[in-house]
Amino acid sequence: MVVITRHAEALAVLADSRYIPPPVRQDAPEGTLAWLRARASRFSTGQAHARRRRLLEDLLAALDPDALHDAARDLTLERDGRWEGVPVTVLGHALGFRDPGLAAAVRAAAPGYLSGEETPEADAAVRDLFAGRGPAEDAVARVTLLLQAHDATEGLIRNALRQARPGDDVPRALERTLRLDPPLTVTRRLDRETGAEVRIDLVRANRDGEPHLTFGAGVRPCPADRHATALATGVVTAVLAR
Repeated sequence: MVVITRHAEALAVLADSRYIPPPVRQDAPEGTLAWLRARASRFSTGQAHARRRRLLEDLLAALDPDALHDAARDLTLERDGRWEGVPVTVLGHALGFRDPGLAAAVRAAAPGYLSGEETPEADAAVRDLFAGRGPAEDAVARVTLLLQAHDATEGLIRNALRQARPGDDVPRALERTLRLDPPLTVTRRLDRETGAEVRIDLVRANRDGEPHLTFGAGVRPCPADRHATALATGVVTAVLAR
C-alpha cells in the first residue's frame, strides 16, 4: 500500500483514470446496503460511473444552493439550534422525500455506505429508503445523495462548530475546516494495472498546497460541493446566530 501526503502527488492520482475506487461486492440481494453500494456512482467505474454521475449531476442541477442554504438556516432556527438531521431533511425534501423517518433511516444506513460494513440494521434502513420508489437508478442516485449529506455534510458542520464562534465569517470558517479538519480524512484508490492500493491522506495533502482536495479533483470530483457548502453554511450561520 502506498500512502500519499503531498498535494501534487495526490492531484496526479486523482487526475489519472488508471486509479479507480476499490471494487465493492456485486452479488448482494436487492434492497441491501451492499446492493446499493454496487449501484452508486461513488464506487463505479467506466461507463456505469459516467452514466450514474450524469444522473447525479442532473438531479443536482435542479436544486438551488441558495434555497438549500435558506431552508437549512430556517429549520435549524426552528429547532432552536438542534441541527443534527437538518441537512438530510432539507435535501430530502428538495429531492421529493417526505417520509417522517427519513433522517433516522439515513443515520442507520450511512456508516456502512463508506465503510462497506453490512449489518441487518443498515439493510433494513436501505429497504425503508427505497420503499415505494423501486430499484431504478434515479432512486439510487437520490438515496446516495442523502447518505452523503449525512456523512460528509454533517461531518463538516460538526468539525466547523468545534472552533467557530459568533461573529465569525462562516464561509471562511467552513473553508478552513475543509482544509484543516475535513470530515473525510483519507480517500482510497486502486491501481487497476498493478492492483496496488493507494491512500491519499487528505489532511496532510491539504496543508501542502492550493487548493484543498476535500471535494476531490481530477476524474471524480464531488458533484455536490456547492450544495453541501450551502447546507453547511445555513446550519452554521443559524447555530452561531443563537
